[in-house]
Amino acid sequence: MNYLHYELETGPHDIVEVTLTSAANVQLLDEANYSNYQAGQKYSYVGGYARQSPCQIRPPRSGRWHLVVDLGGYTGNVRASVNVLSTART
Repeated sequence: MNYLHYELETGPHDIVEVTLTSAANVQLLDEANYSNYQAGQKYSYVGGYARQSPCQIRPPRSGRWHLVVDLGGYTGNVRASVNVLSTART
Protein backbone atom coordinates (compact mmCIF):
# COMPACT_ATOMS: atom_id res chain seq x y z
CA MET A 1 0.00 0.00 0.00
CA ASN A 2 1.48 3.33 -1.07
CA TYR A 3 0.59 6.47 0.86
CA LEU A 4 2.04 9.65 2.28
CA HIS A 5 2.15 9.85 6.08
CA TYR A 6 2.58 12.79 8.44
CA GLU A 7 2.53 12.70 12.25
CA LEU A 8 0.98 15.71 13.95
CA GLU A 9 0.42 16.87 17.52
CA THR A 10 -2.68 19.03 17.23
CA GLY A 11 -6.25 19.63 18.34
CA PRO A 12 -9.54 21.44 17.69
CA HIS A 13 -7.85 24.83 18.13
CA ASP A 14 -5.91 24.13 14.90
CA ILE A 15 -6.68 23.62 11.24
CA VAL A 16 -4.64 21.10 9.26
CA GLU A 17 -4.19 22.51 5.76
CA VAL A 18 -3.08 20.08 3.05
CA THR A 19 -1.91 21.23 -0.37
CA LEU A 20 -2.04 18.53 -3.07
CA THR A 21 -0.68 18.19 -6.60
CA SER A 22 -3.77 16.15 -7.61
CA ALA A 23 -7.03 14.86 -6.13
CA ALA A 24 -6.53 12.29 -3.36
CA ASN A 25 -7.93 10.83 -0.16
CA VAL A 26 -6.89 12.99 2.80
CA GLN A 27 -7.55 11.26 6.11
CA LEU A 28 -6.78 12.27 9.68
CA LEU A 29 -6.59 9.24 11.98
CA ASP A 30 -5.88 8.68 15.67
CA GLU A 31 -3.38 6.02 16.79
CA ALA A 32 -5.83 3.09 16.92
CA ASN A 33 -7.41 3.88 13.56
CA TYR A 34 -3.99 4.37 11.93
CA SER A 35 -2.99 0.89 13.13
CA ASN A 36 -6.20 -0.48 11.61
CA TYR A 37 -5.51 1.41 8.36
CA GLN A 38 -2.04 -0.14 8.14
CA ALA A 39 -3.45 -3.61 8.81
CA GLY A 40 -6.14 -3.25 6.13
CA GLN A 41 -8.91 -3.39 8.74
CA LYS A 42 -11.96 -1.17 9.18
CA TYR A 43 -11.07 2.30 10.45
CA SER A 44 -12.58 5.74 11.08
CA TYR A 45 -11.15 9.08 10.02
CA VAL A 46 -11.81 12.79 9.60
CA GLY A 47 -11.51 14.15 6.06
CA GLY A 48 -12.22 12.42 2.77
CA TYR A 49 -11.65 12.69 -0.96
CA ALA A 50 -10.18 16.11 -1.76
CA ARG A 51 -10.83 17.36 -5.29
CA GLN A 52 -9.60 20.90 -4.60
CA SER A 53 -6.41 22.10 -3.02
CA PRO A 54 -5.70 23.23 -0.43
CA CYS A 55 -8.13 21.32 1.78
CA GLN A 56 -8.60 21.88 5.49
CA ILE A 57 -9.40 19.51 8.35
CA ARG A 58 -10.07 20.41 11.99
CA PRO A 59 -9.09 17.65 14.45
CA PRO A 60 -12.01 16.75 16.76
CA ARG A 61 -9.81 16.55 19.87
CA SER A 62 -6.25 17.18 21.02
CA GLY A 63 -3.58 14.53 20.67
CA ARG A 64 -1.29 12.74 18.26
CA TRP A 65 -2.73 12.37 14.77
CA HIS A 66 -1.69 10.62 11.58
CA LEU A 67 -2.45 12.38 8.32
CA VAL A 68 -2.60 9.91 5.43
CA VAL A 69 -2.78 10.89 1.75
CA ASP A 70 -3.47 8.10 -0.73
CA LEU A 71 -5.03 7.41 -4.11
CA GLY A 72 -7.37 4.69 -2.88
CA GLY A 73 -5.52 1.93 -4.68
CA TYR A 74 -5.51 3.67 -8.06
CA THR A 75 -2.28 4.24 -9.95
CA GLY A 76 -0.75 7.69 -10.14
CA ASN A 77 1.30 10.09 -8.12
CA VAL A 78 0.45 12.76 -5.61
CA ARG A 79 2.64 15.07 -3.58
CA ALA A 80 1.44 16.94 -0.53
CA SER A 81 2.54 19.61 1.89
CA VAL A 82 1.01 20.05 5.33
CA ASN A 83 0.66 23.16 7.50
CA VAL A 84 -0.96 23.39 10.92
CA LEU A 85 -2.72 26.73 11.31
CA SER A 86 -3.48 27.77 14.88
CA THR A 87 -6.83 29.40 15.54
CA ALA A 88 -6.14 29.81 19.28
CA ARG A 89 -6.33 33.38 20.52
CA THR A 90 -3.60 34.65 22.77
